[in-house]
Amino acid sequence: MSADGSRRVSGMVLSSMPVGETDKRIVLLTREEGLISAFVRGGRRQGSSMLASSTPFAFGVFDVYIGRSSVTVHSASIDNYFTEIREDIDLVWYGTYFLEIAEYYGLEGADETERLNLLYVTLSALGKGIMDPDLIRWIYELRTWAVGGEYPNVYSCTGCGREEELSFFSPSAGGSICRECHDSGVDADPISDSCLYAIRYIIATPLNRLYSFKLTEEVRVELIDLLKRWKNRYVSHRFKSEEFLKFAGKGE
Repeated sequence: MSADGSRRVSGMVLSSMPVGETDKRIVLLTREEGLISAFVRGGRRQGSSMLASSTPFAFGVFDVYIGRSSVTVHSASIDNYFTEIREDIDLVWYGTYFLEIAEYYGLEGADETERLNLLYVTLSALGKGIMDPDLIRWIYELRTWAVGGEYPNVYSCTGCGREEELSFFSPSAGGSICRECHDSGVDADPISDSCLYAIRYIIATPLNRLYSFKLTEEVRVELIDLLKRWKNRYVSHRFKSEEFLKFAGKGE
């Protein structure tokens, strides 16, 4: 940051709301400063250079002034507006949901490079139609939990620590259960090797390969059902944009 509070940050606009007659308040997810709530003077005025660059999905470089009580965006150079998402209403519903998740979990003043990169590759996969949007949704949610360090244990039995024969899964127990613990009375449902591997892959693979795998329909259904049950137990927050997914036929 310069002596006068000026700062150049790279990030994405997550949300925007009107302030007064011509201004906006936006929320940015940035690599350098984490989550930033900032004002955009004249951001709603027709002809303003900030009109398009202060809308959700805009990704690029932002010049901001960080004062004692507020942050102001002075200018922006946008690299990607994710136009392919903006032009498809179903994709808008999914994309808006992804932005809201990033805003909820994003931290102020933190290095959010991983979260921003995750959001970028997810929106890119959504816009390019790489895979079913609902599968993208659950991959994104699982990887988001992993970024925060709160995800199912699929590497060892949560009952005894054993790493072999992880043939069962229990949300209440926190993840995988071996056959021996299940047979001794631990309540858990069967999980296929393919589903177990898919969860491990999503949690640990480099982001540039996150959406490069394929699942059979049977494993896809198994994976999504398991992640829904995990979320219902451990994620109490309900996102407003989650309601939009019902219109796309993908609501829970």
